[in-house]
Amino acid sequence: MSEDSHSSEHIHSVGSYVKIWAILVVLLIISVIGPELGIQVITLITAFGIAIVKALMVAAKFMHLNVEKRYIWYLLYTGILFIFLFFTGIAPDIMKSEGTNWVKTDAAYIEKSQAIIQDHALHESETHEKEGATHEEHSSH
Repeated sequence: MSEDSHSSEHIHSVGSYVKIWAILVVLLIISVIGPELGIQVITLITAFGIAIVKALMVAAKFMHLNVEKRYIWYLLYTGILFIFLFFTGIAPDIMKSEGTNWVKTDAAYIEKSQAIIQDHALHESETHEKEGATHEEHSSH
C-alpha cells in the first residue's frame, strides 16, 4: 500500500477535528449567551437552531455521515421527521392541565391539588366534630 492511497483512505486530519471542535465551542458560547439577553426569539433560535446545527455537524464529521451514501442522510431525516410528527401528535394531549387519565405534576397543579386535599380534610374534620356532638347528645339522653 503506497502512502498516497493510505492518505486518501484517511480523509480526516486532526486539524479538521480541531476546527469542528472550535466551531462547536463558539456555537456553545452563543447558545449560552443567547438566553441571557432575555429576548424570547433569540432564546428560541439559540436553543433550537444552534442545537440542530451542532447535531448535524457532529453527525456529519464525527460520525462520518458526510462520506456515507446519501440514503443514510435520508434515513436520518426520516427518523427526525417521525419524531417531530409523534411530538405534534401527542402534544395537545400532554400539554393540557385537565384530564382523567393522567396526573399533571407542574407546580401550580400540585398546589391546587394540595389546597383541595386540605379543604377536604377540613370538611371531614368538621363533619366528624358534628357527628361527635350529635353522638354525645344521643348518649346523654
